[in-house]
Amino acid sequence: MDFLDLEPVVLPAELDGLRADVRAFLRDELSAGRIESRCDQWLGGWDAGFSARLGERGWLGMAFPERYGGTAAGALARFVVTEELLAAGAPVAAHWIADRQSGPSLLRFGTEEQKHAFLPRIARGECFFAAGMSEPDTGSDLASVRARGTRVDGGWRLAGTKVWTSGAHRAHAMIVLVRTGPRTADRHAGLSQFIVELPDPDVHVRPIRLLTGEHHFNEVVLDDVFVPDARVLGEPGSGWRQVTSELAMERSGPERFLSTFPLLSLAVERLRDHDASRVGAVVARMWALRQASLAVAGRLAAGAAPAVQAAAVKDLGTRFESVVTDTVRSLTRAVPDLGSDQALPRLLAEAILDGPGFTLRGGTNEILRGVIAKELGAR
Repeated sequence: MDFLDLEPVVLPAELDGLRADVRAFLRDELSAGRIESRCDQWLGGWDAGFSARLGERGWLGMAFPERYGGTAAGALARFVVTEELLAAGAPVAAHWIADRQSGPSLLRFGTEEQKHAFLPRIARGECFFAAGMSEPDTGSDLASVRARGTRVDGGWRLAGTKVWTSGAHRAHAMIVLVRTGPRTADRHAGLSQFIVELPDPDVHVRPIRLLTGEHHFNEVVLDDVFVPDARVLGEPGSGWRQVTSELAMERSGPERFLSTFPLLSLAVERLRDHDASRVGAVVARMWALRQASLAVAGRLAAGAAPAVQAAAVKDLGTRFESVVTDTVRSLTRAVPDLGSDQALPRLLAEAILDGPGFTLRGGTNEILRGVIAKELGAR
């Protein structure tokens, strides 16, 4: 189990002031009615104006160098801001993928032109990204992608279909993983990433609606899309190494166990005098997940790519989200109701209806356990 021996990370005391500033800002936003606390807002809470206000305060692109529009505050400072935004149930979906993974991928693998074209806009909350990874009939097995990139004069032609592509109908760009080399015994060879700028007449975005009827996920059809050489991310053929690095960022953050935190917070307030042991057990489990997530953030800040550790955090976090919902549901008499003017019934309904999507985004639990089993030598 050495792969799970993550070095504990203690947040520096100087970040306490940052946390207090973010909390004060969120209190003002909530009290003024500019935002509303809801569950799962990093997927469903699309508010470009709120993202821009975060950008004005330097709370986006915090790990970007100043020359690219960032603040160079670092990954741990970003972790603090992220925690507070999620805990408040703030609408962060617009900038989420760009700030969490697309921007860092551009910073690590992109050309100077690409960095200057996208990173300052991401840091200002003006440029949003989608992630074109999963495909129909392949689930979370990225090595089985069938979308293809064909070399043409001046660039590449991309053809294929992506699915579960969050926010693609609103994004300004999408980083797409496709196969550019022949299939060989090495399933990870011959993959490449491309930056597809949106909208594009040859990119067709079709909604996949949730149980609530909300539209966050999409099927994206690449219909012989031309991408110039200037929009190849990294080196052709290096896509697997790059996307693995990206997945470590995608799977390990506090969003993997704080999607339902507004519901848990309210339950603690309501139930602590009646069912303290059961509620306390849930909170203790959340705190352990936080420490694991923070440890992965520390590894990422040090330049590592802890993909297996991130898979463990995501798997455990997804299951924890269901525990929160089931515990609150069993301990209260609240009837789930999306239209309720009371917070508990509304938040409970949101958590229940959003729950089936938790395991889809970032990789299904079964695939994640396969990643862990392979590391352990069990498969």
